Amino acid sequence: MIPGYLKIGLEEMARDLSKKLFIESCQKYVPEVTEDDCVPGPSGVRAQALGDDGALVDDFIVQTSERIFHVRNAPSPAATSSMAIGRAIVDRAEQTFSLGPRVPA
Repeated sequence: MIPGYLKIGLEEMARDLSKKLFIESCQKYVPEVTEDDCVPGPSGVRAQALGDDGALVDDFIVQTSERIFHVRNAPSPAATSSMAIGRAIVDRAEQTFSLGPRVPA
């Protein structure tokens, strides 16, 4: 995996260490952002699933067993908060576990 993603990884680390580089990357999406708009905050690590071929998996992986429903590799905070994705997960859980119909919202 490292050879295929070395450049991306180094760029990510550079943005983590340099506020200037971080602001420049943000300005690609919101040109008005300045250093004064950003303050340090906690950071975390998000696991990234890899396929058998070493490529990044860009979508959810859903696995079920008799009593367990796993949703793995939620690729972004926006995706995990999406109502449509939430509904798809609930529908799949209902189907997998033979749950009754849901109450309309």
